[in-house]
Amino acid sequence: MLNQFSRTQLLIGPEAMEKLHNARVAVFGIGGVGGYTVEALVRSGIGTIDIIDDDIVCITNINRQIIATWKSIGKYKVDVMEERIKDISPTTIVNKHKMFFLPETAGQFDFSKYDYVVDAVDTVTAKISLVLSAQEAGIPIISCMGAANKMDPTKFEVADIYKTSVCPLAKVMRYELRKRGVKHLKVVFSTEEVMKPIIDPDTSCELNSISSSGTGIECTDRHQVPGSNAFVPSVAGMILAAEVVKDIINKNTNNEE
Repeated sequence: MLNQFSRTQLLIGPEAMEKLHNARVAVFGIGGVGGYTVEALVRSGIGTIDIIDDDIVCITNINRQIIATWKSIGKYKVDVMEERIKDISPTTIVNKHKMFFLPETAGQFDFSKYDYVVDAVDTVTAKISLVLSAQEAGIPIISCMGAANKMDPTKFEVADIYKTSVCPLAKVMRYELRKRGVKHLKVVFSTEEVMKPIIDPDTSCELNSISSSGTGIECTDRHQVPGSNAFVPSVAGMILAAEVVKDIINKNTNNEE
């Protein structure tokens, strides 16, 4: 019988579709990267998805975030994302968390319930805590490195964190994870050199904050607001989703072999 996933099933078959339907994936960060990850996961047939973010849609999100429109400005990103998910796949179970993940909030999540974790957050502290929490629970995680201040979406690669290069965020993560004894981490990273954003007083979020997160942290609180575009973070998000789908489909098959 035809359904919304029929074209996907032509590629991977009914057993793989069942694996995706039975899977629960948590996506931390529903921004330029994470929003596209959620979009692709839902359209791929993931049955249960957790979306975690405390941010509110800002006018400056419209250039790159799939949930950002003039109508969604001022709304919580997880609320907008949930509505979009239900429009795409009404039967998908959505667990919504209006919060920012940090070491002090990690205890509010039971990582053992997830089949996969996606790290699409911005801060090193949150990323490290996510990695440690997921690995302690024995749950696979994939982490996105820097996607801002870049213009070439063809420069993305998938690798272990210790085989990355060029990316400044990956360099910091390598150092911090090595100190904590983390031996492996699957990441999406770019080999493109980071660009320096052009500071314009008329368009800078640092000087003209429009909206804030649910925690009250505004763009004006940041040391430097990065530049971004429609095609770099979105590609990173799609690659994250593709890796999750591939790994979920292959997991039990590999174990059986």
